[in-house]
Amino acid sequence: MKIDFSGKIALVTGGTKGIGKQIADDLLKLGADVYVSGRSIEPPAEMQDRADRYLAVDFTDRNNTKRFLDSVSQIERIDICINNAGINRINPIDETLIEDWDDISAVNLDAPFLLTRTVSRIMKTNRYGRIINISSIFGVISKAKRALYSMSKFGLRGLTISSALDLAPYNILVNSVSPGFIMTELTQRILDPAEMVHLAEQVPMGRFAQPEEISRSVLFLASDLNTYITGQNLIIDGGFVNV
Repeated sequence: MKIDFSGKIALVTGGTKGIGKQIADDLLKLGADVYVSGRSIEPPAEMQDRADRYLAVDFTDRNNTKRFLDSVSQIERIDICINNAGINRINPIDETLIEDWDDISAVNLDAPFLLTRTVSRIMKTNRYGRIINISSIFGVISKAKRALYSMSKFGLRGLTISSALDLAPYNILVNSVSPGFIMTELTQRILDPAEMVHLAEQVPMGRFAQPEEISRSVLFLASDLNTYITGQNLIIDGGFVNV
């Protein structure tokens, strides 16, 4: 069995960094025509030759989001949608800020909801689609200072299940993937080496995942090899949530 995305059109939000970039790059390598969104006005340097496939959007700005959705709605066909864009703010519950919740809910919940609503209309016309929401282990368990983030990721699970039920009759499969601790540039920037070692020791497999390990699972769920999995959440965490 071989995964082949030739002739498929994909959209990856937050596709310029980390897990999103890995997924977008892998889709492209496997033959897909890939649209990528990011917050920068200009496309990243490596996308200069594909600038027409870059969509700038700040999901915390309602008007900006509407313009983005209007652009997406003009794409004649979208076969695969990866809702990957996400942000986090860390604070104890009694010190959380409503402004932080506004931003987190806009990016982590509103954006996937609005984009799923938009692309599903296109997919229903073609009676084909694969939607994968990138959630987190903190949408399954939680941790101190993660109230706002967990609220958003638990909500994303609800969107996944409910939209999967709505769209199943149209051959549109909707699933979520929940990564654990991933070795990305962001991880290396916010954690010092000692903190990374401490976290890795709590994972049964004894290490962080690499972005390509998340991407491979997403690629399967997005491919024609997946014909009957919908409404599910795949946890990729080296066994962390089972400890």
